[in-house]
Amino acid sequence: MTIQVREYATLTCDTRREASMDLGIVSPATFDWLLELQQGWKGRADLLSVEGKRQLKLCSHVGYLQSPHGEAIEILPKTEHAPPEGPEKLRHLLHRMLRSALDVKHREAGSAELMRSQTPLHEWVIGQFLHEVAELVRRGLRFDYRNVEEQCRFIRGQLDINQQLRQMPDKAAHFHVRHAEFSPDRLENRLLKTALDIVFRLTKNSENWRLANTLSQQLADIAPIRQPLRQFDRWHSGKMMRSYADIKPWCRLILEQLNPDFQKGEHKGIALLFPMEQLFEHYLSRCLRQQLQPGARLTPQASRRYLLSHAPHSANEPQNWFVLKPDFLIEHQGTRFVLDAKWKLLNQKLATTEHKYGIRQADLYQMFAYGHKYLDGKGQLMLIYPAHRDFDQPLPVFHFDGQLSLWCVPLDLFTGKLADGDWQRAFGCFNKPATSFCTSQSDPDYQSNVHQLRA
Repeated sequence: MTIQVREYATLTCDTRREASMDLGIVSPATFDWLLELQQGWKGRADLLSVEGKRQLKLCSHVGYLQSPHGEAIEILPKTEHAPPEGPEKLRHLLHRMLRSALDVKHREAGSAELMRSQTPLHEWVIGQFLHEVAELVRRGLRFDYRNVEEQCRFIRGQLDINQQLRQMPDKAAHFHVRHAEFSPDRLENRLLKTALDIVFRLTKNSENWRLANTLSQQLADIAPIRQPLRQFDRWHSGKMMRSYADIKPWCRLILEQLNPDFQKGEHKGIALLFPMEQLFEHYLSRCLRQQLQPGARLTPQASRRYLLSHAPHSANEPQNWFVLKPDFLIEHQGTRFVLDAKWKLLNQKLATTEHKYGIRQADLYQMFAYGHKYLDGKGQLMLIYPAHRDFDQPLPVFHFDGQLSLWCVPLDLFTGKLADGDWQRAFGCFNKPATSFCTSQSDPDYQSNVHQLRA
C-alpha cells in the first residue's frame, strides 16, 4: 500500500477522516515507526513534528518512506496552495530537480522512462542506477592491475623464496608466487557491485529486478565491499574514468540513503528523503547558468564577507564572526548581484501591510546584510520563489533606500525560466527575452511596442 502526500501534510491513524494529498491515513504500526525514525533522525531539519497523540505533520522533506510493515509513503513537492490534480506532474518535477542536485546529464524521456516516472521515487532511482550500470557494462568496465599472492603448481610471475623455503615436504610440488593480475576487481567496480546487491534485494519492480539479476550475473566475479561508505572517497575521477562520471552520483545515493542497514534492529525500512530547500537551490543553480549572458560568473554559496569583526581580550588581532553566505553571487562587467532562493509560496494578492505577500521579515534582514557587505549598500538584490497560480508575476521593487533595491521574482519550476519583468533592466547579467515587435501602425499593440523599443 502506497500513500501519496505533499510536503507539510498531516499523517494520522484516524480512519474516520478522508485521505488526500494533505492528509495521509497510516496504520498504528507505521505511525510508531515514524516516531522512532524521527528520534534517530540526523538531518539538519526535522523530518516531522508531533501534533497531538495520533497526529504527525511532515516538514520540508520530499522522497519515499517504507515502514518494515510494507506500508509506503511517497512525499511530493508542494507547488500550489490548492490540492494538485494528480501526482504524475509533481513526481516528474521531483525527478528533474533530483537530477540537477546530483549534477547528472538529462536524458531524453522515452517510453520506458515515462513508465518509470509513474513509479515510486526509490524505484525510479534504482532504475536510473541500473540503466547507467548497463550502459557502463556495454561500453566495457575499467580493468586494473592488482597484486596476487597464491600457491599453485606452476611458476607464474615471481617466486616467493622465503615462503618456498618454509614449504612442507608433502607440498614440494607447489610454488608460492607473486604476480600482477589484470582484473576488473578494482575499487570503483566493487562499489558498483555493492550498490547493485543492495538494489537487487530492495527492488519490487519487475523490470528493475530483471535487469538487476542480469547485471549481477555479469559482475559475479567482482567482490562487494563490506563498509562501502568508508571507501567511497577513494573513487578515482581521472581522465581514464570519465565513463564512470554519470554513474557515481547514483551509486553514492544508493549506498548512503537506500542502504537497508541505516536503521538498527531486526526490522528495517527505507528512508530516501531530500530537503526541499537544497533541491530547489541546486535546481535554480542550473537554471540560472542557462540564462546568464556570456562572461557572467555565478558563484554558489559565496563566503567572502562576515557580519562583524571582534577582538577578544585573548586575541591580538580582530576576528571575523558570522560568515554571510548568499545562495548566489553573480559578477558581470565589474558589477555584483546577490540572489537568494526561498522555497516558499508567496501570494501576490496579499499586498497589504498585514500580510506583506507572505514574505518573512527575517529574509529581508538577511538580504539587507548581504547588500551592505557584498554590494557596499549599492546595487540590486533578488529573492527567487517558486511560481504558482497566485504568484506568476514579479512583485514591484522594494527599496531599502535610494541605492539598494530588492526584487522578488518567481521561477517557473517546469520550464526553469524566471518570469519577465522590470527586474531585467536592473540586472544586466541575464539574457534579454526574445520579443516580437509589430511594425504596422494599425496594430493595436504598435504604440506599446514603440514604448518598449524606446525604453
